[in-house]
Amino acid sequence: MTRVKGGFKTRRRHKEIKKLAKGYYGSRHRLYKRASDAVLHSGEYAFAGRRQRRRDLRRLWITRINAGLKPFNIRYSHFIKLLKDKNIELDRKILADLAATDSKAFEEVVAKVKQ
Repeated sequence: MTRVKGGFKTRRRHKEIKKLAKGYYGSRHRLYKRASDAVLHSGEYAFAGRRQRRRDLRRLWITRINAGLKPFNIRYSHFIKLLKDKNIELDRKILADLAATDSKAFEEVVAKVKQ
């Protein structure tokens, strides 16, 4: 059999990987093998990072709610339990936004929960 060189298809695949690795440091954007490894790892980090972002945001919301509750002498965990008991269905994102931007509305929510 005659020898077949990869030519066009291989070059196209390599160019695609190197395009994805654009801006990477050192040989990671120049050499195909290094670039391929770097792109593979960056994809894994991106996937994990999307899940991490959700965790980070929830932690931020809890911190903001807790800070908003300081003047009312209520702990965060107790406040959440009271919310559930009173069937007030406000999620942490909304509560954190109220605590950070609209303290009057947040105060009303706390008053309703304390009753």
